[in-house]
Amino acid sequence: MHSGRNARFARLLTDRKGQATVELVVTLPVAILVAVIVVNALTFFGMCTTFDQVVRQSVCTYGTAPGPGENAQVVAAHVREATEAALDDPNVSVRVEPEGAFPGLTRYRGYLSYRPTLFGLSLRSKVFGVSLPALNHEVDMVVDAYRPGILF
Repeated sequence: MHSGRNARFARLLTDRKGQATVELVVTLPVAILVAVIVVNALTFFGMCTTFDQVVRQSVCTYGTAPGPGENAQVVAAHVREATEAALDDPNVSVRVEPEGAFPGLTRYRGYLSYRPTLFGLSLRSKVFGVSLPALNHEVDMVVDAYRPGILF
């Protein structure tokens, strides 16, 4: 009686041969895709934090006390250079634009654009004809160059 049960159990085991391999082949690409998305999201959030801090500190440094003959465009270039040096990533582009908010006040807007990567390797901008968008972030700060202690 037990030998019949064992034979059925053995037959069930042999019918499922390779099932784990098929499950691995199906789930592994999904797991890799999820890992790529998580790594890029965490990298982007870290870049945003650094970007916000450096842009604001640089605007406070250069924008509230511009050098002799420096206008808002020169200050924006200083802020952009300091931000690019702090981020130091080839997949990131930084843009800083000044604009007059009110008389005597200048608003500096910083734009961060991050291209997702495959664990550090650059990806193409198009895959199978579908363009991959960059992740964007922006921060702004208004300063008064004539009253350095006042930030808005």
